[in-house]
Amino acid sequence: MLYKTIVLLILSNLFMTYAWYGHLKTLSNKPLYLAILASWLVAFAEYCLQVPANRIGHRVLALGQLKILQEVISLSVFVPFSILYMKESLSWNYLYAGLCILGAVFFVFRG
Repeated sequence: MLYKTIVLLILSNLFMTYAWYGHLKTLSNKPLYLAILASWLVAFAEYCLQVPANRIGHRVLALGQLKILQEVISLSVFVPFSILYMKESLSWNYLYAGLCILGAVFFVFRG
């Protein structure tokens, strides 16, 4: 069950990261309403993955654990996206943010 949740959350985060930020690169010269419409269409696909992921995951994880797992996956998708696709530079702040999330993982998943 947990494996399915993780795979679905990774896929949903790929869609959502693009829905939230991809338009900044691909649609920056287009009217705002087109960017909004495109983002909503991508977000629909994301929800088709995210809702089952959370339903499956909640069978084996507490809600707080599921949320922290989602945040870890979100940063794991966002950092490569911002560096590779958006061509943003990597800073130490990404590492610090990751360490904070790892701390949250420790506290939420410990006995």
